[in-house]
This record gives sequence, structure tokens and C-alpha cells, in this order.
Amino acid sequence: MIRVTRKGAVTLAVLALASGAPQLALAAPGSVPPPGSVRSAPAVDEPGRPLPEGWRISDADGERELVWTASKPIPIGDSRVEFHAGDVRLGVPVASKDQRTFRLKLGSARIGAGDDLKVLASGRRLDEAGQQAEARRRAAPERRVANPPLAPANPVDPGVKGRYQTTSGEYSLSSVKLPDFPAKVEMKATVVGPKNATGPRPLALFLHGRHSTCYNTAGDSNIDWPCPSGFRQIPSYKGYLHDQKLLASQGYVTVSLSANGINGQDAYVDDAGAQARSSLVRQHLARWAGWAKDPATAPAAVKRLPKADLDKVLLVGHSRGGEGVNRAALDTLHQAPAAADGYRGPVRWKIRGTVLIGPTIFGHNPAPDVPSLTLLPGCDGDVSDLQGQIYADGTRGTSRGKALQAVAYVIGANHNFFNTEWTPGQAVAPAWDDWGGEGNAYCDAGTAARLKATQQQKAGSTYIAAAARLFVAGDDKVRPLLDGSHRSAPSANPARVLTHAVGAHRKPAVLPTTSTKVTGGKVCNQVDHDETKSCLPWDGKGTSPHFAYWHLPRETGRYAVTAAWSRAGTPVKVTPSRPFSVKGSDALALRVIVPPNTTGTKLDVRITDTNGRRARLGQATVDGLPGNSMTSSAWAREVRVPLRSAVRAGLDLTKVKSLELVPRSTKGKLWLMDAWGWRPGTPAPDPAKDMPRVDFGRLVVKEGNSGSRTVRVPVHVSGRGSGQIRLYTDPPGPAPLAPRTVTVKPGTQHLDVPVTVDGNTRYGHDVAHDVFAKAVRGAVVGSDRGGVTVENDDPMPTFTVRPVADRVTEGSPLAWRMTLSAPADSEVYGPELRVLPVTGGTELSTKDVPADWLATHFGVGPDPQRPLSQLDGSNLWLSVPAGRLSADVAVPTVRDTVTEGPESIRLQLTTYDEEGMPTAGSVLTGTVTDAP
Repeated sequence: MIRVTRKGAVTLAVLALASGAPQLALAAPGSVPPPGSVRSAPAVDEPGRPLPEGWRISDADGERELVWTASKPIPIGDSRVEFHAGDVRLGVPVASKDQRTFRLKLGSARIGAGDDLKVLASGRRLDEAGQQAEARRRAAPERRVANPPLAPANPVDPGVKGRYQTTSGEYSLSSVKLPDFPAKVEMKATVVGPKNATGPRPLALFLHGRHSTCYNTAGDSNIDWPCPSGFRQIPSYKGYLHDQKLLASQGYVTVSLSANGINGQDAYVDDAGAQARSSLVRQHLARWAGWAKDPATAPAAVKRLPKADLDKVLLVGHSRGGEGVNRAALDTLHQAPAAADGYRGPVRWKIRGTVLIGPTIFGHNPAPDVPSLTLLPGCDGDVSDLQGQIYADGTRGTSRGKALQAVAYVIGANHNFFNTEWTPGQAVAPAWDDWGGEGNAYCDAGTAARLKATQQQKAGSTYIAAAARLFVAGDDKVRPLLDGSHRSAPSANPARVLTHAVGAHRKPAVLPTTSTKVTGGKVCNQVDHDETKSCLPWDGKGTSPHFAYWHLPRETGRYAVTAAWSRAGTPVKVTPSRPFSVKGSDALALRVIVPPNTTGTKLDVRITDTNGRRARLGQATVDGLPGNSMTSSAWAREVRVPLRSAVRAGLDLTKVKSLELVPRSTKGKLWLMDAWGWRPGTPAPDPAKDMPRVDFGRLVVKEGNSGSRTVRVPVHVSGRGSGQIRLYTDPPGPAPLAPRTVTVKPGTQHLDVPVTVDGNTRYGHDVAHDVFAKAVRGAVVGSDRGGVTVENDDPMPTFTVRPVADRVTEGSPLAWRMTLSAPADSEVYGPELRVLPVTGGTELSTKDVPADWLATHFGVGPDPQRPLSQLDGSNLWLSVPAGRLSADVAVPTVRDTVTEGPESIRLQLTTYDEEGMPTAGSVLTGTVTDAP
């Protein structure tokens, strides 16, 4: 059950202001509702009902928090731990030092036992119920699938060691202060470059992801910053030396940055450190630009290397480091707001491409005009939803589409082993296999599909070198390794690496929208909690990287075509809202998903022009990826059919009306992501420099005691030109999310998002008015979320707890009343009532209360009979709903015919401090006597 309380009359409207509107102040992204604050408001009015196992609500100093305690520490990683209630994302909790307890400020939200509380990290369930479901899936019989055969070898293998010997070293500069981070961040790096190479050399910069920051000789690790006494820094930045040495042998200067100072502090900023990582990258690039201009000022380790050519830069980021280098690429082309940015100097470099390894993309805001290669590990146990797919999918239609956005799915790779310092047996500090437990026929260590650490690292090095050779050196001979042309690099063997791409010379043909007409199938929503509309409903049978979750349970603008058939020859006809052109293309390229572990789905591909001429282009065979219920294996394969037959048939390829897929397999299912006119080659990215950039911030205001005033969400729009973004407003209350497309017109530099706040003198929790944004066309988004938080400025009422009926006969309820000194605008929670054993006489048992009440509050039945204090989670809650002065908590009893004498229950008032430690208060006693 979900219901939201609304505090006062608050309205939220969005409109585009004409040119000349006053400048809005921009709050830095770190001032967005911080991790630890709730976003939405599930609620029930059921005082006394407990939460699921592992959950509780604490109310320390009036700050209500939803608290979840794990049975064991949650490994530190790159995915974000999130609380959800059903399909609604509540927020990002703050973890305790032991990584077991997670706390989320509830604000005006109310949580009850009817809410389906979940703890998710990149789609994985971490809470007890989720772990039990995973254990059942692991125990279920699984089909053991073979790896697909190796693709034909590409004539050029970028994984071959180059002709140069290499030299290496380190530098350490003065630490830097970044916005929203209390402690300074280190400027430390390891460098590897070629010996005896002449002339300026291209620069490859590496940035690691989020991992433990500190360790000691006893094998303990943490994510503190700075490291406490007795602990050393974990050298995550040294984990890519194998990649650096390969590139250096091929003539590149390489540098790998340490980012422990960001990892130790990014839990407290809303963008998970993306802007900070970008700032760190550009701080280092600025130093390299200075050293290239004046080599005498460079550190000793850099002086031993050839001069770096800052006109040819490749950025490589792993996990959150991937999101960081993507933001650095975006910030290089489109300047970030000064208040949020940790680098404000000139741009003296050119980023030619990025490589993103198992990356996060919490903001769903890729840099559309910078070529990229995203590596998706098929056995990723950390960023397990493989959300990095959005670095390709999220660029479609947003800009000119000339930059190649390639994705490589690495079968059998996990998240951590691309970094040797995160790999057991290679790391100096504690390390682990992020895939975790045993019992999985596909991904467990030692299974046929799973890569050994050294095999995974070799594959990673090879594809990083391929990206460098294509994006930086401009060698189109390696493109077939990256763009879905079904070629393999012998150096990466035995890894099976499958690729597809968007951009480059592709011309848009079919990109499904709500206006697309489909017969034999339907348009489905990639993200929708309504399973009748969703492309891939969650059923525990696996997920798709293409349908990765953003912030919202339902998104506008993300669609696919889905179809299922039970006999061959059932056509799926797809007709876009307007004809498309594939003139000048060699083939029609389709990205098609079929269910994992299926093979041989055969599809005849036909097109029809606006004159009614039809041509069969050929037949495509699509195989599913190996995977199971715990992997994100519903991934699109790229297939191509030549357009020669359409030319021979005289079709007007400038006006193609429809696409047909005719299954020749007897049964099956498919999802069509998109279709493109394709021809070989890699054009220059041709970035749209005049695109506007939009960043949202967070304004925090006091409620006030009276009157009404209007405040505005901080919005910063920079750049020139015209573009569109999709803006979602999420006001408090039961109103649904309101998406709308907003145009930033030439000369318009502001978006106005007003929030009206009514003041009063009643206590209430803080209320958030949130906005979320995505680029649609001709624009980019930096900080993708913001809003206004209205802080309560009134004291919480005091309360008393007194008995209403603490001595009753069987069949009557025991009751206690919580009374407030004044009504409040939000529900006020009192202490927890812990059921204690009685100190004398007979205790109320499971047979003395109604069975339905027992099942509702404790999840058990009356048999076997036992005292209530022996039940797991034996506690009740006191709370007073908004607007009321008092509320009762009752323990109903049943009447029986047994003469028993008095029976009693003891309830201890218990509160919790900020660390979750309980404080025992007074004890209430209730007594039940036999009925006369």
C-alpha cells in the first residue's frame, strides 16, 4: 500500500521563461536531497504493526529514519544501495561504518507493514526476502549452456604488444578541494609510457571506480577518508598497469589516477561523485597540458616520458570511474556550472573517445558527441543491471549521431577483475569476487562460461587498445571489433566478446515510439511498473541492460517493439509515424533481443516503400546470450541484411514505409530495439558545440510561520542554440509524476520551476519537491535532478503514554494511548514497545490473542503455543497520525473456557539514537483475567 501525506497547499509548475528572465542561483549537485533522504512517501495508518525482518523506524531527536540491518556486511562497491517500497524508489540510505546498517530519513513519509520494502543495488535484492528468493533461484535446476563460437578473427589485432619498451613511475601533487567534499582529494597517479618514442604521444588516462579505500595488516578494510591511523591506502589506481603497459608499448603515454578521496566521501552527494570525478580528471589534464607546454615543470616520473599530445586524449573509466570520465568528456565540450565544478580553468585538451568498463550511469546522461566503447561484464555482481548500456542507447536522437557508441558484452567476466588490485591473489589489500555465492551453473568460478582473472584482464586490455586505435589513431581496420560486425581479436581469446553499436554512418530507420504502429506485436515501455505495458516484466527470470532503471517507476520516451509467436510465418509489421530513408546505406542493421539460452531464431526481413513496393532483404539468425535468472542477459544482437534486393526491386529507399520481421522458427519471442541504415566507416564525431546544457540544483528553505511565498528550483542553462529536455516534476502528495517536454529556445537561458510554500506553526517533517531531467534532442543534461526542500522549523510536540485499559477480562483489548501536546502536520512516531518476559506469573501467549492479529503483526500462527516475548521481532509501535492529538495501540485478547488465573504482558518503551543503539525507557504492564 502506498499513500502520501501532503503538508500544506504546495503547488509545483514548470514553464519556460522568455529571454531576459532573472538569473536563478544554482546550488551545487551535492545539495540535492542527499543520500539518506526519502524521495517519495509510502504510508499506512496502522500503528502497532511491525515492519519486515531487518527493518525498523527510529525517531531520534524528531528525525524519523527507516533503518535496515543486514545479516552480514554489504561489500563496498560501485552500485548504490537503495530503499524501495514496491515500485517506488524511496532514496539512497547512508551506511554505517560496518556496512551492515543503512539509514534513510523519512521526512513526511509513513511506512507500514503493507508496504513491499526492498533493498536494491543495481536491481539485485539485498534484503532478507530478496536473499531467500535468490537462494531459491540458485537451488533451482539450470540449463547449462555452451558459450557461443568465436567470431571470425579480425585481420588487425590491437591486443598485440607494440614495438616500444616501457618505463613507469608515479607522481604526487598537492591535494585539491572539490565542491561538497569536506576533505581534500589526492592528486596522485602512476604513469607508464614508451621508451625512445619521438614526438608528442597520445595520452590515455585511467580512473578507477568505487572500492574500499584503506586496509591494515590484519586484513581489515574500510571506506574512510583520510585513512585512520594504522591503515594504508588501497592502491586501486595501480590496478590497470597491464592495460597501461600494452598501450605504452604501442606508443601511448598513460596515466592512472588515484581517487580514494572521492570514494571515501561520495556517499554524501546525490550524484554519487560523478561531478567530483570529472573535476579530478580535468585537474590532472590541466597539469599535463601545463607540462606539455613547459616540460621543466613536470614531476620526475613525467619527465622520463615523451611529451603528451593533449590533442589526442582517451579516457578510460571503470565503474563509477566510467561515469566520471563520461562527465569529464561532457564538461570538456559543455562547461559545468562554476558553483558545482572543481576545475574552472581553460580547456587545453581534446577528448577523442572514452572506454567505460562495467560503468554506472546513475544520471542517464551520456556525452552524445564523444565516441565511446562500453564493456558490459556478463557476470557482473556489482553493477549487475549493466546500466552502462545507456551510454549507447541514451544517445539516440539527442545530437547529430556521428560519434560511434559501441557496446561490448564480455561473456563470463565479473566486475572487479578488470582491476588487478581488486582481484584476489593479485591485490595487496583484501579483494573479492563480486559475483559472490556458489551454485550458479553459469557464473560461478570454475564453470565453463566464467573467465579466469588473467583471461578477463587480457580481453579488457585488447578492447581498450582497440578503442584507442579507432578513436585516437583513426584506424578503421579495428572498427569491426567494436561495431557489431561479428569479428573477434585473437589476443582476447578465449573470451567471447559480442558487440553492437549506434551512431557513426548509421541512419535512423525505426526507433519505436508511442506513434509506431505494430501488427503481430506491440510497442512496450522499457521501464513501467505496469506489467501489461512493460517490455520485460520482473518475474525472476533475468533482466535486460537496455531496460535499466533510472529514478522513476515509469518513464516516458523509452520504448521497444515486442512480439511472440507460436507458428512460423506470423509477420511482425512495424510502421513508424513517418517514412524513413536508407538511401546510401549498404545494409539494414537491426538490434534484436531474443530470450537468453535460445538459438536459431530465424527472421525474414522485408521492407515496403510508400508506393507499395516490397522487397525481401534476406534472413537473419539471432541467438540469445548464455545466462540465467541472476544475469542481465536479455541483450540485443546486431544483425544486418543487405539492401541490394530492394535496389533491384526498384524501391524508393528515401521513402520506406514499413519493416516486417517474419519468423521462420516455429515459436519464439523478440524485442526490436531499433533499426538503422548501415554502411562501413567511422566519420568524425562532429560535436554540436552550440547545444544548451541544463543542470539542476537543490534549494533548501525554512517553512516559516505564516504567509505564502514562491521559491524556485535552481536551474542553470548554458550554451547556445535550441534543444529539448524531458522534465519530470515530483511534488509531495498523491499526484503522479508529471513528465513534460520543455524546449530551451535560442536566447532563452532559464527554466523556471516555481514552488509555492505555505508557512505555519505546526510541526511537520521536511518536504521535498523533486525534479528529474533527461535530454531529448539537441541538448545535454549535467546534474539530472534537483528541487526544493522545505525544512520544518517548528518543534516536535511532546508526548505522553498512558494506559487506557491495562487490566481487562478475556475477550477485551488491552490498550495504551499516546497523546501529543499539539497536533502536527506529519505523523509523529513514539517509542517502540518491546515485549519483555514477565517477571512473575503467567505471560500472554500466542493462544491468548486472535490468530489474524498474530499473523498480521508477527507473521506467525498460534501453534505451537509460546509466550509473546519469544516471537521474533516481538515489538509494537506507537504513532499519532497527522492532525490528531492521540492514538491508541491495542493488544486484543480472546475469550476461552479455561481457568488460568491472571496473565500479563510487559512492554518496554524503547528509543534509538543516531547510531541505531536502543535506549530502554519505562515499562508498561497489562493484565488479563478470566472472564466471569
